[in-house]
Amino acid sequence: MHTRIYKLLSLLVIVVIIALAIFIYPKYFNNLIKSINPNFLGFPEKEFRLGLDLQGGAELLYQADLTGIKTEDIGAAMDGLRAVIEKRIDIFGVREPEIKIMGDNRVSVQLAGIKDPNEAVKEIGRTPYLVFMEPKENYEEILEINQKALEEQDYDKMQDPFTPTDLTGRYLKKAQLNFNPQTSEPVVSLEFNDEGSKLFEELTKNNLQKPLAIFIDDELISAPIVQDVIVGGSAQITGKFTDKEAKELATNLNSGALPVPITLISQKSVGATLGIESVKASMIAGAIGLIAIIIFMIIYYRASGFLASLALLFYGVLILSIFKIIPVTMTLAGIGGFVLSIGMAVDANILIFSRVKEELREDKEIGSAIKSGFSRAWPSIRDGNLTTLLVALILFNFGTSFVKGFATTLMIGVVISMFSAIIITRILMLAMTQTRFGKIKRIWR
Repeated sequence: MHTRIYKLLSLLVIVVIIALAIFIYPKYFNNLIKSINPNFLGFPEKEFRLGLDLQGGAELLYQADLTGIKTEDIGAAMDGLRAVIEKRIDIFGVREPEIKIMGDNRVSVQLAGIKDPNEAVKEIGRTPYLVFMEPKENYEEILEINQKALEEQDYDKMQDPFTPTDLTGRYLKKAQLNFNPQTSEPVVSLEFNDEGSKLFEELTKNNLQKPLAIFIDDELISAPIVQDVIVGGSAQITGKFTDKEAKELATNLNSGALPVPITLISQKSVGATLGIESVKASMIAGAIGLIAIIIFMIIYYRASGFLASLALLFYGVLILSIFKIIPVTMTLAGIGGFVLSIGMAVDANILIFSRVKEELREDKEIGSAIKSGFSRAWPSIRDGNLTTLLVALILFNFGTSFVKGFATTLMIGVVISMFSAIIITRILMLAMTQTRFGKIKRIWR
């Protein structure tokens, strides 16, 4: 029974390798089949998403309004702005935008694969600037002036009755959609971090029985009267929202409220920093390295090395297919993570084969030696890969977009490499032991 299962599974592995190879590079298979049957419609073609360094894209230049920001806080405000924009574009670390601070008040955003700069603007989306404002000392007087100006239609005399405070979206911890229990109208509930909670408490304390204005993108959303000192950092945005508008606002605020307002001042297309020849040279170098590894594995580990090479092919086509499906933006940093994970896959196989050799030296049967070898090698493989995953997670959480791209491909690669080494290689080896080659011990030593 086990003999048939392992043989069927090994056949399935080979079929999957072929199917995934077609998915990765359908053009070659389409040309091959069409040369035989011109009526063949062809397999659907899906291209890899390439990074800015490989295919170019669009560049947006934003200018930040630092009015009211203290000189010593400008650096932190610009770093926060860069981080928020990056989070909006690249929350999963697979797009790898290039975001740079230019001078004191400008941010450059480069997005790969976008030829139309207007499309790049849509990619960034609406990143709201949230700020709480308190009434000026002569608030009542300004209201009277504004009322008179409205009656006389002399709008130039109108004044802003509110003044900005330090409480902005940079202190926002969470925003969510709720509904007013009395009116059933949608509202957006806000929760600030510890520093924001202190600012909000102080703000409500200083403005009892006065309006506290909430502005988003310089538009007054609501101005509730402060009834009590609010402790705990919770606030609520009310307004004439539809359910969809309130949900969208909460989503955008959660994705990152801008610490300072920004204005788009320039947009243009940018070219690739690496030429096609450089990409081809990198691919050739990678192919040569992979072939060298396969040759070494077959020469040194014989039958085990040959089967490990098949498992490595399975690993390669599976991970490239995943990169296409997600899709992961392929940059040199991402390719570096992929190549490193190949090394992890080979390392796991070497640990297993060394253990199998030790078991065979003790004159165990080949099937028993393989099972024992996998069992004894597993703790070392597990610890090594979990350590790498932990480092990759740290890089993903604290790194910039390019570092996140490297970490993402490395994490995917490590998980797939463990599956390839432990499951696929085991299936192929146990299936081969059920053939006549399983009785020839010298090809396994």
